[in-house]
Amino acid sequence: MINPVLHTQQNDASFEDIWDELVWRGLVHVSTDASSLKELLAGESITYYCGFDPTAASLHLGNLVQLLVMRRLQLAGHRPLGLVGGSTGLIGDPRPTAERTLNSPETVGEWVANLRAQVENFLSFEGDNAATMVNNLDWTAPLSAIDFLREIGKHFRVGTMLKKDAVSARLNSDEGISYTEFSYQILQGMDFVELYRAYGCVLQTGGSDQWGNLTSGIDLLHRMERVDAHAIGTPLITNSDGTKFGKSEGNAVWLNPEMTSPYAFYQFWVNTDDSDVIARLKVFTFLDRAEIERLEKAVADEPFRREAQKRLALEVTTLVHGEAATQAAIDASAALFGNGDLTSLDEATLRAALSELPNTTTEAGTPILTLLVETSLVQSLSEARRALAQGGVYVDNTKVTDEDAVFTPTLPGGVAVLRRGKRTLAGVFSA
Repeated sequence: MINPVLHTQQNDASFEDIWDELVWRGLVHVSTDASSLKELLAGESITYYCGFDPTAASLHLGNLVQLLVMRRLQLAGHRPLGLVGGSTGLIGDPRPTAERTLNSPETVGEWVANLRAQVENFLSFEGDNAATMVNNLDWTAPLSAIDFLREIGKHFRVGTMLKKDAVSARLNSDEGISYTEFSYQILQGMDFVELYRAYGCVLQTGGSDQWGNLTSGIDLLHRMERVDAHAIGTPLITNSDGTKFGKSEGNAVWLNPEMTSPYAFYQFWVNTDDSDVIARLKVFTFLDRAEIERLEKAVADEPFRREAQKRLALEVTTLVHGEAATQAAIDASAALFGNGDLTSLDEATLRAALSELPNTTTEAGTPILTLLVETSLVQSLSEARRALAQGGVYVDNTKVTDEDAVFTPTLPGGVAVLRRGKRTLAGVFSA
């Protein structure tokens, strides 16, 4: 069942067609012939696909770009095929630096189920252009090695395969590349042929780092079926300072709430830099052009209000985690800084929020002054005493005035919120 929030989204009526919208939102980094694609997408409904390999237990923010591109195309009347790579996930797309560790078939099968459920949440399975989920293991597993080499392998030229960016990078590295990963592009190319034969699929979308694999499918489809197909490669999202997008404290930001909590997910978007926030609104929300331009003016005129960041966080967290989890994240953020009721927060949200802060685990009865030092809110007990004397120490948003005060957990889950001044927070967990 599609996310009900996505179900209500509509494309911006100010765009002549979906191609113009994708270009305006900065979602086309590379493609087959642009004029042909524009005409194709403005015409009768076509079938397109995007593939997701189960290389982890969850999709991440990079995958979210593709999910939302798929949804935009479906809103424009085209029919999506959501492919989860049960076979390609067993092989692994070549990374630029080193060979992947192959996961067991059981692990890959479990991850296929996880990813399928996540993809389904962004597509509609009703109506004339209802989505279909597919798994490339279904047509790969029955194929013998001899049949694979005779029917598919003969259409690939080694010279062309060697020129693919990922392969070339690995050939020039100390690691080299195995025949297994070298063959990945053949498997992915075969997907396009199978989906054309079964569903009439003529368009594939993916990240621009996958362009070599996307064009392998186009070339194979042309050789085997004499059909001209298309591909759109979205840009790799980076921050304005050149750092990698989608990393929080060195870890990927996942779509699975058990791997990245809705609170941490919300905070990731709230912390977007002013120089990046408008581009993020274009890529990751369904806000129309007029509203995004209004928020762009707000960033320029009143950046201190962070209206665009708050709207971005609200929209994307709601798309991924739903309205209830998003409101819980907003309430937790407000309550931590003294603008809400901490006791009204559910235990899971509260613990997730505190886990994102400097924190410590201790026994009930530990002096508050000691906890200030243990959580690095202060550097010494003498500094802790000065902060307390100046009225700048709070536990659960209540000012601490007694130097002998101790940790007494009263919030759900046996935790406490330790605060120095207005903005410096830490968490305390019961041992």
